[in-house]
Amino acid sequence: MSDVSKTFSGAEASEDSLSSKFLTFKIDNECYAIEISFVIEIINMLPITPVPGLPAYVKGIVNLRGRIIPVMDLRIRFNKSEIAYNERTCIVVASIDGMDIGFIVDSVAEVLTIPESDIVNPPAIKKDSNRFVKGIAKVKDEIKLILDNQSLIDFRDIDDIASAIQNEN
Repeated sequence: MSDVSKTFSGAEASEDSLSSKFLTFKIDNECYAIEISFVIEIINMLPITPVPGLPAYVKGIVNLRGRIIPVMDLRIRFNKSEIAYNERTCIVVASIDGMDIGFIVDSVAEVLTIPESDIVNPPAIKKDSNRFVKGIAKVKDEIKLILDNQSLIDFRDIDDIASAIQNEN
């Protein structure tokens, strides 16, 4: 990824044209997708300021051009082993329920159009086993796990995150 961040703007495309577009990224060897309509921008890693009292998956906060946003490591959120960040590691900044939040991912892959007809519900293996996944898409010979944006953030932690951001401003 270059040193220049990519910003997504609603002015670039209408809501209808974004409805079946997804940003895909890797964590471990698994490919995930998030609806592009939630993505604000993709940035290189920035210095992260840890904030005491937040869940382990919330690595802290970053100053993004004067905006303080919380940053969540999706590896930790998905109970995967933590690894050192490298030149491919980046932050996907998204707006979820009016809150800007950064998701640390191993690498960004591409923006794909995935027709709704190619997306199926995840199998119910056991209670809460798929709580982060709202759909499974087959794209060519690959499976893309489509994330449920709201489930990524534990709403019990929202107040703690918002308080931490307020204290930093």
